This record gives sequence, C-alpha cells and structure tokens, in this order.
Amino acid sequence: MGKVYNIKPINLLQGEKMTDYLNSLTKPIGSLGAVEEIAIQLAQITGEDFPEVTPTGIIVFAADHGVASEGVSAYPQEVTVQMVHNFLDGGAAINVLGKQIGAKVEIVDIGVAADMERAELHIKKIRHGTANFLKENAMTRDEAWQAIEVGSDMATRVIENGAKCLIIGEMGIGNTTSSSAILSVLSGLDVADVIGAGTGITPDQLKWKEQVIRQSLQERNPDPNDPIDILSKVGGLEIGGMVGAILAAAERKIPVLVDGFISTVAALLAQRLYPEVKGYLFIGHQSMEAGHKHAIRQLEKKPILDLGLRLGEGTGAALAFPILKAATDIVKDMATFESAGIAEKI
Repeated sequence: MGKVYNIKPINLLQGEKMTDYLNSLTKPIGSLGAVEEIAIQLAQITGEDFPEVTPTGIIVFAADHGVASEGVSAYPQEVTVQMVHNFLDGGAAINVLGKQIGAKVEIVDIGVAADMERAELHIKKIRHGTANFLKENAMTRDEAWQAIEVGSDMATRVIENGAKCLIIGEMGIGNTTSSSAILSVLSGLDVADVIGAGTGITPDQLKWKEQVIRQSLQERNPDPNDPIDILSKVGGLEIGGMVGAILAAAERKIPVLVDGFISTVAALLAQRLYPEVKGYLFIGHQSMEAGHKHAIRQLEKKPILDLGLRLGEGTGAALAFPILKAATDIVKDMATFESAGIAEKI
C-alpha cells in the first residue's frame, strides 16, 4: 500500500464568488466563454480571489516498455534514451515551448532501459523498463506504488520551488500501447476503439498492436476496480510517475495541465484512486490518438485546444498554458463597470 493523499474537494463557493466578479467586469456576461470557465475553476482549485498560474513547472517522466519488443511502435526502444539526451540538450519541442512560457523542464528517468549519467537528469529509476506484459505482468504492485511515489516527490519539489501550475509529460517508446490497454480496462471499451497509430505505425502494425493488447488483457486479467492492479499488470513506470505528480499537486491545491493521450490516461488512474482529483485537472488539448477522446470523456472534461497534435512530452499542455495565464490576467487587470464608470446592462 502506498502513501495516503489528503485531497480535498475543490472550493465551489470560491467559484461562485469568481462568477460574480467576472460578471462585474466590463464585458457582456459570459462573453469570454471558456476563458471564464477556466478562471472559475482556478478559483475553485486555489481558493483565491486572484489565482496565479506562473511560474509553472514542467515534469517529463521517461521510461521504457517491455512490450515494445513486440513491434508495436514505429521506433526502436533506443529512441527513449536518445530523446532523454535531446531533452537535456534543450533540443526537443517541449524545451522550445517551455522556454516560451518561462517554465523550467525537469526530466526524470523513472525507468529507462539504459543507464544514463547526466548532471541535469533526475535519476529515479525503479527498474530498467517494464516487463513485456504480453508474457508477464509489467511490474509488481510495489513497483507501481514506487513509481507513484517518485512522481509525487518530484511534483512536491517543483511546487516547493514556487510552481503555481504543473504540466506533466512523458517519453517512452511503446507507451500508447500501455495506455490503450489501461483505458480499455478502465472504460470497458473494446481495444479496437481505443488504439491508434501512436508514433506512426502502418495499418498492419496497428492490427498487430490490437492483437497484442487484446491477448495481454486476457492473460493478465487486470481488475477494472483496482487502478494499481491495472498499472502493475499493463502500465508503465512513467504513467505511474504522472499519477503521483497529479496526486501531489491536487493535495497542494495546484492546478494540473494534462497533455495528451498518455498523460490523460494517467489522470484517469489518479481520478479512480481519488475521485476529488478531477476538479484539479485541465486537459490541454485533444490529440490525434484515437483513444484520447474516450479518456477525456471518462474524465468528463473538455480539451482547451484541438490542433491535431500527437507528440506527447507535455507539448500540447505547454501550448494551452497561455490561455490559463490569460484567464488569470483578465481577472487581475480588467476593469469592473463600477471602477471604469461604465453603465451596466439595463
């Protein structure tokens, strides 16, 4: 059994207070649409009249998947470690977008198959990648809890360093296969409905990916009512890390900006562990991965953006972040009818 998190329900009264304040600003009521909804949710999360989301922190969890050996990805497993080096060298998309929004990108080796030594890398390796879940459980229950603890500790560190919003991302060849398996169990949807091309596999590879997941779920038989059983049997270490980061942020009343398919599946696992988590989540975007819309629907959320993205790393969340910032700036800087001396609607 892992750590117990003290996650309180969001503050609905503070949300009502924010609604009244937004209605006093110099604009027609509700005319800023989803931006106003974001401001209200930020007030509910933080309990503050004027919520802040800057600075924000980005954590990218990297890990390998044993199931990648089944040929379910367009890229070989070595790409995981190569991309971690790229992150650390500042050459990945999330580095560019993180710089744009003034966020430091923290990279965590929670289960990369190769050993790495870089000064900037947080080495929190639980094991050298998961096992091939077509043949055996991906990890033990204890390792699943360890992954959650690593994520929780990393988020706590970033928040204690001043982050007012958390963006979570991932890197791991084979992780759309793991995420599709998890989502199929949690949602009860057929495997065919929740799989996609991931990094860009062919139609034949997609059929094989479906067969691998279907057979794995029959063999492993994860309990849909036990998120840790699901994570340990068909999950990934980076997925567990993101679960822990979400739980730690929610416990501290920090909003979490979730990225694409893999991180949304992690958010769904976190929400199944602690239902109150849902109120602390924003979904950055709707990705091209087929299962993502189903994962979002399970969380009863609406994505902020829909740009045809399918990269991961936290990139879609980083692109959505300026809209959260805009919501806080509207509340902080926009005049009220009273302060501007403007007549309100008759």
